[in-house]
Amino acid sequence: MNWKKTFAIIWTGQLFSLLSSTIVSFAIILWLSIETGSAEILALAALFALLPQSVLGLFSGVLIDRWNRKKIMIVADLFIASCTLILAFIFYMGEPVTWQIYLLLSLRSVGTAFHAPAMQAAVPTLAPESQLVRIAGINQSIQSVCNIAGPALAALFISIMDMAWVLMLDVAGALIACVSLALITIPNPVKNNPDAKTGVLPEMKEGFKAIASKAGIVWLFVFSILATFFIMPISVLFPLMTLNHFSGNAYQMSFVEVAWGVGMLLGGLFLSMQKLKTRNVVLLNLMYLVLGGAFLFSGMLPPTGVTAFLALTFIGGISGAIYFSLFTVILQTQIDPGLLGRVFSVYMSLAILPSMLGLLGTGSVADGIGVTNAFIFGGGVIALIGVLSFMTPALMKVEENANHGS
Repeated sequence: MNWKKTFAIIWTGQLFSLLSSTIVSFAIILWLSIETGSAEILALAALFALLPQSVLGLFSGVLIDRWNRKKIMIVADLFIASCTLILAFIFYMGEPVTWQIYLLLSLRSVGTAFHAPAMQAAVPTLAPESQLVRIAGINQSIQSVCNIAGPALAALFISIMDMAWVLMLDVAGALIACVSLALITIPNPVKNNPDAKTGVLPEMKEGFKAIASKAGIVWLFVFSILATFFIMPISVLFPLMTLNHFSGNAYQMSFVEVAWGVGMLLGGLFLSMQKLKTRNVVLLNLMYLVLGGAFLFSGMLPPTGVTAFLALTFIGGISGAIYFSLFTVILQTQIDPGLLGRVFSVYMSLAILPSMLGLLGTGSVADGIGVTNAFIFGGGVIALIGVLSFMTPALMKVEENANHGS
C-alpha cells in the first residue's frame, strides 16, 4: 500500500474520531456551564483534562518508542472510548456528580498522553520526507474542521438528545478510528543503538539527549514553550474581549471562534497544497511575528472595532496553523524516528504545563491589567519571541543537517 492510500485511511478514521471527541468535549463544557454556572468548575475540568497528559507525557514517550505504535494508538483509542462509555452509563442512570466527571476526564487524558505523540512519531515512517509539510497541513486542516464543526454540533445534539447518547458518539468515533488503524501497517523504526541500556529512566535520558544534542532544537523548544505561556491566557480571554470590550453578544462571540477556526483551516490547506520555497524555520519564526502582531493590534482596537477584531483573529488562525505544522515537521526531520515518541511526549508535557498556569491565572490577569492590555502585552511578547528567533543563529541553522538525531 503506498503512502497516499495509507494516509487516506488514517485521515478517514481520525476525522470521525477527532470530530466526535470535539463534540463530546464541548458538550461536557456546555453541560457543566448550564448545570453549575461556575467558572471555577470549568477551569478545574480543564485542569483535570490536561494534568495527567502533562505528567505522563514525560514517561509515555519511552513506551511509545519501545512498543508497537499501531497497537498503542488502538489501545489508547479503546481506553478513551471505554472511559466515555462509563460516563455515558452514569448519565443514563442519573445526573453525575462533579467528581465523577473530573475522574473520567482525567482517565481520558491518560489515553491522549499515549495516542497523540504516537501518531506524530509514526508519520515519518509512513511517508517520504518531502511530503511531511503537506501531511502536517492536512492534519491541521482536519483538526480545524473538527474545531469549527464540533462546538456547533455539540450545541445542537445536547438540545435534542440525552447527554448519554451524545457521549456515545465518541465511542463510535473511536471504534471507526481503530478499524482504520487495523487496516494499515505502521513500521516501527530500527533502533540505532540496540545494545544501549533499557529502562524508563535511561530511555527518558535518550529522549532529552536527542533534544539537547542540537542547540537549534533546544531553542525551538524554549521559544515555543515561552510563547505557549502567553498564547493560552489570550485564547481563553477571547470571549471576554468580544463581550466586554466590543459589547458583543453570544452570536458575535461564536463568530470570533469560527474566524479563528477558518483561519487555521486555510493555513493547513495552504501547507497541504504548496511546495514551500522558504525554509521551514524562517516561515515558522515569521508566524511568531504575525500571531503576536494580531494579538497586539487587537488590544489596541477601539470598542467599535469588532470587524477588525474578526479579521485579525482570522489572520491569527492562519499563522497558528502554519506555525504548529512546521514545528512538527522540523522535529520529524531532525530527530531519529526511534526517539520521536519521547521527543513529542516531552514537548507536549512541557507545553501543557504553562498552559495550565495560564488557564488558572486568566481571571487574575483580566481583572488585574484589563483584557485589552493582556492582548497588547501577550502579543508584544510573542512578537518579541519572533524577533529573538531570527537573531538566534543555532535556531536559524537547525535544518542544515537533517541527520535524524545523529
